[in-house]
Amino acid sequence: QVQLQESGPGLVRPSQTLSLTCTVSGDSITTNTYRWSWIRQPPGKGLEWMGSINYIGRTFYSPTLKSRTSISRDTSKNQFTLQLSSVTPEDIAVYYCARWTGTTMTHDYWGQGTQVTVSS
Repeated sequence: QVQLQESGPGLVRPSQTLSLTCTVSGDSITTNTYRWSWIRQPPGKGLEWMGSINYIGRTFYSPTLKSRTSISRDTSKNQFTLQLSSVTPEDIAVYYCARWTGTTMTHDYWGQGTQVTVSS
């Protein structure tokens, strides 16, 4: 039973950095079959993959967000984190963490998502 849970602030100020944490249970983030992703969905829009981190800590980022995105992990806590810098109202979205599996090349497990608002 794999479960992912996002946590972090629901409100950030423009130009500041958004920090979110995903806590994983039921699996280890060091398992080599998987990558661990951050995905977001702005209001009225589709899902946008932001980036992933693999079992040895290698990161992969969307080209459109790479300059502002940093994903890291804490293996002792089985957690991985997202930092998105210089946020604007265009970053308002529901943010999800998810597990990517190379077997199907899909995200098979998702967190419930957390709403992030950008406002001064």
